[in-house]
Amino acid sequence: MMDASKYGIGYYPAPAGYSKWVQKDYIDKAPIWCSVDMRDGNQSLIIPMNLSEKLEFYKLLLQVGFKEIEVGFPAASETEYEFLRALIDNNMIPDDVAVQVLTQSREHIIRKTFEACKGAPNAIIHFYNSVSVAQREQVFKKSKEEIKKLAIEGAKMVKKMATEYEGNFRFEYSPESFTGAEPEYALEVCNAVLDVLQPSEDNNVIINLPVTVEMSLPHVYANQVEYISENLKYREHVTLSVHPHNDRGTGVADTELALLAGADRVEGTLFGNGERTGNVDIVTLALNLFSHGVNPGLDFTDLPAIIEVYERCTRMQVHERSPYAGALVFAAFSGSHQDAIAKGMRYREANKPDKWNVPYIPIDPQDISRTYDADVIRVNSQSGKGGIGYLLEQTYGYILPGGMREDLSYLCKAISDREHRELKPERVYSIFKENYFIESSPLTITDMHFTRTGDTVSTDITFKENDKETTVIAVGNGSLDAVSNALKAYTGESYTLQAYSEHSMQEQGSKSIAAAYIGIQSERGKMYWGAGTNTDIIHASADALLCAFNNMKKKEIG
Repeated sequence: MMDASKYGIGYYPAPAGYSKWVQKDYIDKAPIWCSVDMRDGNQSLIIPMNLSEKLEFYKLLLQVGFKEIEVGFPAASETEYEFLRALIDNNMIPDDVAVQVLTQSREHIIRKTFEACKGAPNAIIHFYNSVSVAQREQVFKKSKEEIKKLAIEGAKMVKKMATEYEGNFRFEYSPESFTGAEPEYALEVCNAVLDVLQPSEDNNVIINLPVTVEMSLPHVYANQVEYISENLKYREHVTLSVHPHNDRGTGVADTELALLAGADRVEGTLFGNGERTGNVDIVTLALNLFSHGVNPGLDFTDLPAIIEVYERCTRMQVHERSPYAGALVFAAFSGSHQDAIAKGMRYREANKPDKWNVPYIPIDPQDISRTYDADVIRVNSQSGKGGIGYLLEQTYGYILPGGMREDLSYLCKAISDREHRELKPERVYSIFKENYFIESSPLTITDMHFTRTGDTVSTDITFKENDKETTVIAVGNGSLDAVSNALKAYTGESYTLQAYSEHSMQEQGSKSIAAAYIGIQSERGKMYWGAGTNTDIIHASADALLCAFNNMKKKEIG
């Protein structure tokens, strides 16, 4: 049995009264986004990116729309130092983009950081020191005053060195391990740093509250953020940032509640890469906003292409169930889910509502370059008639009647179960063609002519079987009834024509292709189905009838 007695509450809640954020139901605007993929995300890779990979990834981040990008820890890595210099020396930092660099609050490290940033058009110098109880007691063995002094000295050094080096610099301070510190003490340290940096209209300072390790439920963090937000000095000139990790699996929730609580800015990574269980997933956050009608300010319209670059450069994989981005997140294998999605999509097409509200699909997959046929309806042994029918309709243009959809679904499910694999759209289509079209039937029609006299239609129709042709004359109350009576006369078999439907498919030049579907009931009471296509609807219907009959013959007559 697992022993939980050695664990306890390792965090420090905010003082009472800091939970006004709970009155808000949604986030109404996007935060400032800062990607830390190239520093926090890169350092957590088994094989960190090389220079060419970092450059490709940097260009991807610019393409997505990030205006603040943490490019590395240049004082700790020669590769990151060289990369930053390459960006500056080759004028690769757009005017509206700031590169961010991380540094500890130690003089020689800060100085090397400024050397790396020399000449940068826009650079954020992000300095930090840990303030948590555990770090103070176990790692640094320093008092609260001594730890605060480290932060103050760091602020003085970055302020001084900014005047000694060419470039346009802003400052960011993080009380690292914020979630393991007393909020009142973290606030005291942040305000002491701000007193040194003196934020103003022309000197915006970033205070970042990192969830270095998730230690509490998300609402506890939100209360802490609100407490800091409402008690920071110079608040109108301070950008309050958050940097959540995902140790408890609630990084997205931490961030969203923090934004309700007053945070202005989010540091995170694409797809949540980062130390341990990762950083907060910016793709998920941005598309959550998008799904509520809020422009996230980041462009994920070609998400598959972004995933390709990410996976190739980082050697990480986007999990199949990762929100929005995963290969299976829009996929419906369940028959009831498929049926609801198919009906929802048809409702949307017929009624053209202003808002997206399709069952089981929170955003339109096409908005992020996913497709309905390959991504939404997936066929296996658990699938149903609605999904299979919708797949054929959307991909190939066939609108099957309900009974035929059910018959095909049982056929596909049996094949999937027997082969123990998913059936791709093209396989479903081949099963449909092989089982319901005249091409696979031993009995065919080679010629037919019709004559109408009043309400009666007569036909002379030529059947071919085993290379032998036979012409039969029959009458009926319409062309299809006449063909059916001729077929019964030729074969000597009896059945009841139970279902018929037709529709126009695509244009071929100036001619429209007609599709017909027929269901017949045998004397034993079982239904059999066939389909046909032709530029002539009568020929299409005759083919469909003949195929349905051949299916009956194979199963019952032998």
